[in-house]
Amino acid sequence: MSLVPFDDRDGWIWLDGQFVAWREAKVHVLTHGLHYASSVFEGERMYGGEIYKLTEHTQRLFNSAEILDFEIPFTVAEIDQACKDTCAKNGLTDAYIRPIAWRGSEMIGVSAQQTKIHVAIAVWDWPSYFKPEERAKGIRMCWAKYKRPSPETEPVHAKAAGLYMICTISKHAAEKAGYTDAMMLDYRGYIAESTGSNVFFVKDGALHTPLPDCFLNGITRQSVIALAKSKGVEVVVRHIKPEELSSFTECFVVGTAAEVTPVAEIGEYAFTPGKLSLELMDDYSKLVRRELVPA
Repeated sequence: MSLVPFDDRDGWIWLDGQFVAWREAKVHVLTHGLHYASSVFEGERMYGGEIYKLTEHTQRLFNSAEILDFEIPFTVAEIDQACKDTCAKNGLTDAYIRPIAWRGSEMIGVSAQQTKIHVAIAVWDWPSYFKPEERAKGIRMCWAKYKRPSPETEPVHAKAAGLYMICTISKHAAEKAGYTDAMMLDYRGYIAESTGSNVFFVKDGALHTPLPDCFLNGITRQSVIALAKSKGVEVVVRHIKPEELSSFTECFVVGTAAEVTPVAEIGEYAFTPGKLSLELMDDYSKLVRRELVPA
């Protein structure tokens, strides 16, 4: 399957309040966001013409920008509407949505208070993040080389571009080794998350998931917790040591792109996609498509 470059596509991108032809949506090479990672972004999905948890995503974009010490020059409502309008402009009702905000090229240095803040929204078709056959039997994961940093060293609760550098490195290494993804530990050695999604484990009918104190408390994660509780499933949020993985029977990862995806292997630990994982995968799919009314 040939790769279609993202800079050479048909369509429209919303840029600073205007629609720009896809191939013309460009920034200068000295953009501060490129050199110093002063950018924040979101990943959202539209199902059947409705963007799931749109306002929650937009609010997180604004919170991330505030953490990085810049202000988005639009309101939450304006960005919400722009996301909807961009999908409509491109004729999409099932799509991935990528809003991004960044510092411009007026200053190129660590200090950059006078840079203009830009915002763009791009949308495109995006099938399952993992191959369907992998999701059915569970994906294979290895251990990541890098760890999620301490809140004292990085703005860990912002969805900021710079925090994904170690994710790209780790996912590339995993794929080179024949795995689908990598599991990251945190700076203390506890289980954290995969390179792009939160993780859950099953033990004796209960869900166990890491405490998100040094990584994002994902919007999909919150939805899955609510779904589990509505089914009467106990959800235990705590620090989890790697050696505890031998006591869990099921494992799955969750995220906007991953949705709910069972895991068959993390390093030396094996899991079997079971009843709870598969039920939650199905429930989440119905929830985002409005086939299931949340309790």
